[in-house]
Amino acid sequence: MSAKAGAKIFKQRCDQCHTVEAGGKHKTGPNLNGLIGSKTGQKAGFAYTDANKSKGITWTPETLDIYLTNPKKYIPGTKMVFAGLKKKKDRDDLIAYLVKSTK
Repeated sequence: MSAKAGAKIFKQRCDQCHTVEAGGKHKTGPNLNGLIGSKTGQKAGFAYTDANKSKGITWTPETLDIYLTNPKKYIPGTKMVFAGLKKKKDRDDLIAYLVKSTK
């Protein structure tokens, strides 16, 4: 796992809709600061779908791996248009970056 490689993936695939820094603004998707250990659909000030609010899981590296494989399959009804990352290494690198950058 490489957080450095994950940063590149984030910039290419996620940055247009998400921010990671503390106090960062919501874009099309929510700010991800504090992601690990938080529940789905709970970030204040972001308009989540009912599907995200009611999913009721806690974000961990393991749940992120499942979600990032196919977001619409894991949370049917999500408005996230991202198709997912099929390569396990890409998901592992992105998750390593998210764990590091969203503390």
